[in-house]
Amino acid sequence: MEKSGYRYDTQLLIEGHDLDEDAVGAYFRAHFEGDCLLAVGDEDLIKIHFHTDEPWKVLEYCASLGEIFDIVVEDMDRQARGLKG
Repeated sequence: MEKSGYRYDTQLLIEGHDLDEDAVGAYFRAHFEGDCLLAVGDEDLIKIHFHTDEPWKVLEYCASLGEIFDIVVEDMDRQARGLKG
């Protein structure tokens, strides 16, 4: 697996109405520093996976789109050192 240059592996689901995975992906690329972006789903549910140093900004944006749940933020730096993430 390729090592990300970012510390936090951020994953969550967004449940809402009239969601647009392309628009969400474009917003991420324009406003957040990170890599390994995955934004897939439909107008009611989108899954997000993103490596970043600022997961709180991702959570704030996603919460503005709808209800967020199944939130996982893992510290990949700690994991690489053999510690619990």
